[in-house]
Amino acid sequence: MNAGLYLAVVVIWGTTWIAIFLQQSAVGATAVTVAIFWRFLVAGALMLVLLKLLRRLRPLTTRDHLFCLLQGSCVFGFNFVCFYYAAAWISTGLESVIFSMAVLYNAINSWLFFRQRPPMRLLPAALLGISGIVALFWEDLSNTQASVHVLWGAALSALGTLGFSFGNMISLRHQRQQRDVLTTNSYAMFYGAMIMGVLSLLMGESLRPVWNGQWLGSVVYLALLGSVVGFGAYFTLVGRIGASQAAYSTLLFPLVALSLSTLYEGYVWHTSALIGLAMILAGNMVMFVRLPVRKVALST
Repeated sequence: MNAGLYLAVVVIWGTTWIAIFLQQSAVGATAVTVAIFWRFLVAGALMLVLLKLLRRLRPLTTRDHLFCLLQGSCVFGFNFVCFYYAAAWISTGLESVIFSMAVLYNAINSWLFFRQRPPMRLLPAALLGISGIVALFWEDLSNTQASVHVLWGAALSALGTLGFSFGNMISLRHQRQQRDVLTTNSYAMFYGAMIMGVLSLLMGESLRPVWNGQWLGSVVYLALLGSVVGFGAYFTLVGRIGASQAAYSTLLFPLVALSLSTLYEGYVWHTSALIGLAMILAGNMVMFVRLPVRKVALST
């Protein structure tokens, strides 16, 4: 079961990054907040209707709904604002690599919010990860004209990943309170969409969709597979094995995303980028290494 959930998250989330690029590059593309609004409105409304028809929609308290609202802003709202804007400065494949650092974010946040002491391997993992990001972007950072834009893209991606991690903590809170993951996830998506819709209107943006095949196709893919299936599988993993372990899935999908970025965005590989990717993946893997404990027989 867990292996199937991992595979679903890796394949689906590995491809959603290029779908974001296609949505934003479509003719007549809408503002970022409007694009996010439609993605999660479709996903959230569909999930709520399906759960209602299947009699799987569980009742929540007012406090639970407030946490769902907060989760929606973190995971289905402002974090994606960061990711969408970052795509203007760096490739979506590189965004996915930074997103894989959710492993470290979750370990730290689990300690802060739930007093789950992080393992000793967190420090070497963090050092490998940070060094890897520097190496990954070294070629672009050495170019003075591009360095500012690259830094903005990397910073926005890191901020979006932090928001995602906060949402993980809220999902973990739901499941510790024995709230149904599909119900809380669906409400959070819907609330995230509403937040993006209100923000769009306050910014003077129109909420009308773009009647363009590329834009509509991207929204459908992101809403159904990327959101309904992908997030459902991921947050189910969070409940089954914990946020830190579930984030292991983010270790693998950057390989899928970078491959697609090379094909569709023309991402060019450099030696420093390969070294950086290897260091980041190694840093994430360190988080899950468990050295065997050798038992010493005592003689009498």
